[in-house]
Amino acid sequence: MIEQSETRPKVANNITGDVWTFGDNIDTDLIIAARYLNSSDAEHLAKYVMEDADPSFASKVKKGDIIVAGENFGCGSSREHAPIALKAAGISAIIAPTFARIFYRNAFNMGLPIFELKEANEIKETDNITVDLDSGEIINNTTNKTYKFTPIPPFMQELLSTGGLMEFAKKEASEKL
Repeated sequence: MIEQSETRPKVANNITGDVWTFGDNIDTDLIIAARYLNSSDAEHLAKYVMEDADPSFASKVKKGDIIVAGENFGCGSSREHAPIALKAAGISAIIAPTFARIFYRNAFNMGLPIFELKEANEIKETDNITVDLDSGEIINNTTNKTYKFTPIPPFMQELLSTGGLMEFAKKEASEKL
């Protein structure tokens, strides 16, 4: 029997950004409305991200900003367009107490970091926060409060570090050649 001692690399970085807040049950149709799903072009989708929740969001969001939301973020239809649109709009991470399971998986597959934090409602819009993946902490730089988030499994960290499932598969394939 051959033993494999494989150590997957961790995402060794911090994510810092300004916060946008949304409430509970933000579904995938609020993230990117079905009327825009005739395209899978990320830049096109980014122009309409969160339009039905906040019509001016796409014009205000900056690269590196972070969404902090309520329970069950990403519920509704199973569509990869939702994390693609958020990532293309510049969102660097999403924090919520819970995520819809299919959105959770789609986000990691697309390389969009998401973090489960029960106290997410304590973080307010316009706060500036840092997600420290090494320590498993979210630091609110505005209030100086620190929170522990649910750890991300090592394989999921590797999906993030390579940019998502497709990039991970390409990397794995090239290493086997």
